[in-house]
Amino acid sequence: MALAAAGWDVELLGGRSSEVVDAAAGVDAVLLAVPDAAVAEVAGRVRPTPAVVLHCAGSLGLDVLAPHERVASIHPLVSLPDVETGAERLHGAWFAIAGDPIAGELVESLAGRAVSVGDEQRVAYHAAAAVASNHLVALLGQVERLAFEAGVPFEAYLDLIVGTLDNVSRAGAAASLTGPVARGDWDTVRAHVRSIPDSERPAYLALVDAAARLVDRAVPTDLVVGS
Repeated sequence: MALAAAGWDVELLGGRSSEVVDAAAGVDAVLLAVPDAAVAEVAGRVRPTPAVVLHCAGSLGLDVLAPHERVASIHPLVSLPDVETGAERLHGAWFAIAGDPIAGELVESLAGRAVSVGDEQRVAYHAAAAVASNHLVALLGQVERLAFEAGVPFEAYLDLIVGTLDNVSRAGAAASLTGPVARGDWDTVRAHVRSIPDSERPAYLALVDAAARLVDRAVPTDLVVGS
């Protein structure tokens, strides 16, 4: 939807063999929007032509697009929960690209921002994306559970979360850290640990360690995960 709205002539094909085999006939590019594990298999079924074959898998390199000569990748660094929302968010988004210049042309048509990520950095890049989106959602799930335990609406914490993200965007992570770990107030951290359910303690302590690393503090041994 986003590329069509940006002026590209887009044809959607299903997974039937007859469609996939000739997908690259008479077109400029074929974008394989399939699960990561299926990219190599689907690329191998497409009959090679002068068209560029691209994938949008964040963790994969270009080797999975063999036997095609002109290959590229374009991975949107954005959360796409559904088709309509995704089409809106792709406009102006960041994209990790590699390979044929057509990937950059696609990003430009979406008024996006491109960053080149080579095969050797793809997995690390995608791991950071998983932390930034998926793991952040998991962390906010913990906030939601602890807020419920405290009898406070989760919504009460949303402005705090938004303000924290704004601080990081302005000053970076280390300079934005506040709270007991930043102050070295380990008694307050211990009080937190005592007050929360046992099931929440490993994640909390792991993040205490991560926060301490930001400000180069040593975590007391009794607050180390597994101690």
